[in-house]
Amino acid sequence: MTSVTAPLWLLGVCIAGLLTHLLVERARHRRQLSRLPTRIVVNGIRGKSSVTRLIAGALRADDRRTVFAKTTGTAARLIYPQGREVPIRRGRGGVNVIEQIGVVRRAVHAGADTLVVECMAVLPELQQVNQELLIEGDVVVISNVREDHLEEMGPTLDDVARSLSRSMPHRGTVVTAERERLHILREEADRRQCNLIAVDPETVTDAEMRRFRWITFKENVAIALAVAELCGVDRRTALKGMWQAAPDPGVLRVDACAHNGRRFAAVNLFAANDPASTLMNINLLRERGLVGERVAVVINCRPDRIERNGQMGGIIPEIKPTKVFLIGAPTRSALHLIPEEWRDRVVDLDGEHRTGVELRDAIVEQLGAGETGTSLLMIGNIHGRGEELLEALHSVTVAATAAAPFAELSQTLERIYKLDTARKPDTAESGAQVDLDATVVLSREDLTATTVLNSARIAVLHGDRRRAARP
Repeated sequence: MTSVTAPLWLLGVCIAGLLTHLLVERARHRRQLSRLPTRIVVNGIRGKSSVTRLIAGALRADDRRTVFAKTTGTAARLIYPQGREVPIRRGRGGVNVIEQIGVVRRAVHAGADTLVVECMAVLPELQQVNQELLIEGDVVVISNVREDHLEEMGPTLDDVARSLSRSMPHRGTVVTAERERLHILREEADRRQCNLIAVDPETVTDAEMRRFRWITFKENVAIALAVAELCGVDRRTALKGMWQAAPDPGVLRVDACAHNGRRFAAVNLFAANDPASTLMNINLLRERGLVGERVAVVINCRPDRIERNGQMGGIIPEIKPTKVFLIGAPTRSALHLIPEEWRDRVVDLDGEHRTGVELRDAIVEQLGAGETGTSLLMIGNIHGRGEELLEALHSVTVAATAAAPFAELSQTLERIYKLDTARKPDTAESGAQVDLDATVVLSREDLTATTVLNSARIAVLHGDRRRAARP
């Protein structure tokens, strides 16, 4: 009897001790939250990281506020009040929603009074935990409802809308740019006695969008403006802060590349990894003239995203590319949904046995020699061979821009190519072939001398190569 009773008694003590510890930790966390009077949670399917950065930038422009932010996108970041960013490095346990407790503690330690945090949970139950136990946001953003994580939140888009609604604050405020399933969000908001604000993207002007140094959408900006207004920040101040905010590492961007006699634009669309968002991004690029008429497509396939691979193959007729490159595995999962009339344009590179450099070289070889009018659109999911291909393309990138028209980008490459050729009369007289990769390289001096891409933000990547080549 004693041998059985003693362990039960000990177990009871341990459980009581654990409950006491949890209660103490909960009370400590609540005290930390009370020191952050403004707490904003950003949820949704697409654009969460960008919206988080836009809101943080808008509020940071208000001198009365000290803002701490956290993103969980392509590269998770802690963003301190002065705009300094620190990468989040996770251990073997990977992503865990409990890390939000540490984020709150860091925000308080940084002297912040405002926290803007991206929801990192996918499971509806954890989205609710994130809101009700960990952050307790007064304002929650649901950016949009799109096709993603259907296994956890679906299977239908109506189900996704209701799953995202689990993060709504009771008697709080929700801001959204969603339109097609707005009625579901309203129903869920009414259930929680929650005020829902549906923003109109068209209230953001084209002139205001042109001031951004990186590519974003009116929907995202409209959400950030609405949140800023709720927090007492006027439109002019909010926009100024957003224009100055740094983009997310996974932001949509257009890079000018030169390699093996080919000059082309590389467009990273991996972050928009559902069909609707992918087409929305491509249409935006075309409307703004940021890509040319001639495009090639790379679809990166993943073995754990078979359905998504096929969806990307299915939208090929809407993109109308001259070439379709399949990388990753299994490539047949994308190929079988590409319509038969488009399959003669498919180049199956079966990337599982190729490095990123080998993939880059095989793709570039298929592009027209001497052309400057091709845009390489990379779609699907970034992980795996997509990351390796991007890294290989970055090594041949000569200018990065998010604002210059594609025609200007192409003309600039041609002007610098001719300028560099003219600067090397000894090379020209000797009849030696000009090495495009060595000559189409931008330095700070080149930017000043040739007023390259006046309307864009330039990233100069190979300046020391250029300086080493100069006499």
